Amino acid sequence: MAGDGFGVVAVAIDEATESVRGLAEGITYPVLMDPDHVLTELYAISNVPAVVWIDERGRIARPNASEFGSDMFSEYSGRTRQGHFDQVRAWVRRGVVPDDAGSEVADLDDDELAARLHFRLAAHLRRTGDEDGAASHFDAAARLAPLDFTVVRAAMPLRGGDPFGEEFFALLEHYQAAGSPFHGISPSRHAG
Repeated sequence: MAGDGFGVVAVAIDEATESVRGLAEGITYPVLMDPDHVLTELYAISNVPAVVWIDERGRIARPNASEFGSDMFSEYSGRTRQGHFDQVRAWVRRGVVPDDAGSEVADLDDDELAARLHFRLAAHLRRTGDEDGAASHFDAAARLAPLDFTVVRAAMPLRGGDPFGEEFFALLEHYQAAGSPFHGISPSRHAG
């Protein structure tokens, strides 16, 4: 839909450029790196993937929603990308936004903010070689926001874990058992 003035920018909340490069292979739009998770704080994103629609004037046309750009995770989520793609086409081509576009996204609470600060500190300590200090802050972040994928799952590769391994599936099971909490428009509030 580039001919309609539409563009996509992906933001990876990762610091492993090589891992992201592998996932971005074949993608034709920009993929930016945000190792400090500034974007997730700015838009109160607690789980990924999340999509924010921003119009040509730089305004949020639809706040962050749990959406997929591919069907890679359909098996786990039970959803495909098609419903979201149909919504995007209607917005770009006809100016029609979904009913949930006016939804307000709650701010991160104090524990979530503290968890993100611990995560940032842990990532910094890890970069400087202080593995013990990093582990302490990664643990504190996980205690404060145990279901926040931008904290808990993002820490997995930084701690030597597999973000698609057993630890991830345990987190996913816990997350789903808790009702799949999400800052933003939850999957149950939109078609697709």
